[in-house]
Amino acid sequence: MTDRGSVESYRDLEVWQRGIVLVERVYAVTDDFPDREQYELTSQLRRAVVAIPSNIAEGWGYSSRDQYVYYLEQARSSLLEVETQIIIAERLSYVTEETRDELLEQTTVESKMLLSLMRSLQS
Repeated sequence: MTDRGSVESYRDLEVWQRGIVLVERVYAVTDDFPDREQYELTSQLRRAVVAIPSNIAEGWGYSSRDQYVYYLEQARSSLLEVETQIIIAERLSYVTEETRDELLEQTTVESKMLLSLMRSLQS
């Protein structure tokens, strides 16, 4: 991609930085999940949340806008997966309503930022 403005690295993107913060928070929250969920919901949630900033970074590495947008779409898909799993975790009483709401607020902001970035690349 040739037009990246003043952004020198994917690490400069606020959407990537917020993704990393979300990873940290989800890891902290899932540390308290029951042991029986270690290879189930804990693993699935962690994998999905790590995919968000990872796909943003991977897409950055391509020279094609279309490929970059594709990876941003993958990041957004993973984000929606994370949202669903957070709701499931709350329904199973693994997280409180307050924690669910906090995490969903973070995912909502992240989703809006991803959509905005995708639109800017497609225009």
